[in-house]
Amino acid sequence: MVKLKKCFQRKEKKYALTDKQYKQLREELAHYMQEDEYGLHTIISIYFDTKQYDMIRHSITKPVYKEKFRIRSYGVPQNESDVFLEIKKKVEGVVYKRRIALPYLAAKSYLQHPHNLKLTAPKDHQIKQEIDWLFARKKLEPKVMIAYDRRALFAADDPDFRVTFDFNIRYRKESLHHELNDLGQRVAPEIDVLMEVKALGAYPLWFSEILTKLAIYPTSFSKYAQTYQRYLYCKEDFSHVV
Repeated sequence: MVKLKKCFQRKEKKYALTDKQYKQLREELAHYMQEDEYGLHTIISIYFDTKQYDMIRHSITKPVYKEKFRIRSYGVPQNESDVFLEIKKKVEGVVYKRRIALPYLAAKSYLQHPHNLKLTAPKDHQIKQEIDWLFARKKLEPKVMIAYDRRALFAADDPDFRVTFDFNIRYRKESLHHELNDLGQRVAPEIDVLMEVKALGAYPLWFSEILTKLAIYPTSFSKYAQTYQRYLYCKEDFSHVV
């Protein structure tokens, strides 16, 4: 199980890489970063939204403030596995995450009856209240599964500086209410590898120099937004969104 903080903030940038760029970059980063102990692992998220996808439609307009809610699993969960209920907020480019862990069996029940969740740990009550308020305000329901296979690196001299590489990003919009699994179709077949850089402050100089050397530049790519725009929305309902 991946060890995760329940609350944190950071800046995130994304980069679309070819297979060739990925291999070159891994060679360069080997001098400064190391892969975490989990190796290649699968991340599965079920995103919740309103009936008309109001949250992701708002997000696509690039507002100062936006939020998402999802259930996230690291690997296809077994009955004894923990999964996470997570609110992800972005304010002026800074990402804030608030999450609570619960057993997989409870998560399956949550997918069907989200308002009936009971928690015993006092430290989780505040986050649970935030989740309850979000559900009450937005009337959320599970809308899409997004999964991908990830490798994660961290800097030897700064564990908070992380680089992740996501492969085979896939989605599914059916069969969301009962099981968490990673079966789905490719979201963006034209992207070989999606890199995310997660930093609390400025990039290390050596990392910026490597990006310049390999001509790697940031891109705008939200997995949920891309899935929505490509596969989920009705064009007649989307005409007013820039």
